[in-house]
Amino acid sequence: MRLQLSLYPGLLLTVFGLCPSMTIGPKEGWRVFNSAQDADGRCICTVVAPEQGLCSRDAKSRQLRQLLEKVQNMSQSIEVLNLRTQRDFQYVMKMENQMKGLRTKFRQIEERKSIMERNFQEMKEKMDELKPLIPVLEQYKMDAALISQFKEEIRNLSLVLAGIQEELGAYDYDELYQRVLRLDSRLRSCMGKLTCGKLMKITGPVTVKTSGTRFGAWMTDPLAATRNNRIWYMDSYTSSKIVREFKNVEDFVSGVVSRTYSLPFKWEGTNHLVYNGSLYYNKYQSNIIVKYSFDTGSVLAQRALEFAGFHNMYPYTWGGYSDIDVMADELGMWVVYATNQNAGNVVISQIDPDTLQVLKTWNTEYSKRNAGESFMICGTLYITNSHLSGAKVYYAYSTKTSTYEYIDIPFHNQYFHISMLEYNARERALYAWNNGHQVVFNVTLFHVITTEDDS
Repeated sequence: MRLQLSLYPGLLLTVFGLCPSMTIGPKEGWRVFNSAQDADGRCICTVVAPEQGLCSRDAKSRQLRQLLEKVQNMSQSIEVLNLRTQRDFQYVMKMENQMKGLRTKFRQIEERKSIMERNFQEMKEKMDELKPLIPVLEQYKMDAALISQFKEEIRNLSLVLAGIQEELGAYDYDELYQRVLRLDSRLRSCMGKLTCGKLMKITGPVTVKTSGTRFGAWMTDPLAATRNNRIWYMDSYTSSKIVREFKNVEDFVSGVVSRTYSLPFKWEGTNHLVYNGSLYYNKYQSNIIVKYSFDTGSVLAQRALEFAGFHNMYPYTWGGYSDIDVMADELGMWVVYATNQNAGNVVISQIDPDTLQVLKTWNTEYSKRNAGESFMICGTLYITNSHLSGAKVYYAYSTKTSTYEYIDIPFHNQYFHISMLEYNARERALYAWNNGHQVVFNVTLFHVITTEDDS
């Protein structure tokens, strides 16, 4: 049975627009054959009615209402879901902003923590640096008390002397004079002990001149008179015998040579020493130390250093036949070298400047090949860890106590390669040959005054 129905498009879309492709069997309900639109805009559909037994208007109306209710319920549920979704989305956005804020705060806290850890480490390092100064400061307190005592005694003596001027003969003059002499002796002894101290700092360098090859030596005499400022210059580390002498620093900078010496033997290395008018150096391809007099132009003494390695057997890190290093300080003359018997480690010997005889020897545990350079100050040998950039004084061995310590005293290796580093006790300075530059470093020492009661 076919019927034509006129439906308004709105209703058609509401009912059928949800499932336009739905197919309903002949026993289940109505079937749409075709549809068209009339002149008034109404929709005309051709449908096939179901079988007679299934044609129940009330049943279909009820189904349609149920369907519409379901659609409305779904629409309301979707609207509620949409509102909840928008609310949840806003909440999520709010939480996201809060999370970003927390992340920023955590990052700031981590950065602050890193800064605090770094500051704590720096403070700890500074405290470690200051710890060795505590006994020195304690000694300074004692020294200050000693000096105050000296001042008080001088003040008392001054008062006594003033009284003597008023009343001659009231005191025993000889006894008073002896007191003055004893006090003067103690003061001079105190001042003499000020010459020695512990190395604390190296500053500079001051570049005096640029000359020669990458390797060489230049020096002054630490025992020369105050007005004697002669400089000796020895270019290269091998195959040479020529020593040039300059009257003073001005002539040295200007290149005005006062005298030239031709040594009887070639030298090895750059670690020579001028001491009390004589040159001490390592004879070429040997472990022999030669003493040469500038005044007489002759060899005064020469002696083999027993078991000492030579000719690059145990050099400093830069090589250059620097196996044997002759040096001097406030306490005398020394030589630093290495032996097979001491496993190639540094050996220190104090020697007699006249006979070159070894007076006493100390064996250290520091490898000679790992030492950049070394120098003596007040009986303590200081060793650098390299001859290149970043070098620092790394190791100190005290011949007074036969003990060592690892230290950290940096210095500026301005020209990147040091082949000679020697201490001059008179000038309290380090002379260095720095990659073809003759430079001077200043040193800072901490002085510890010891009294007769302490010795």
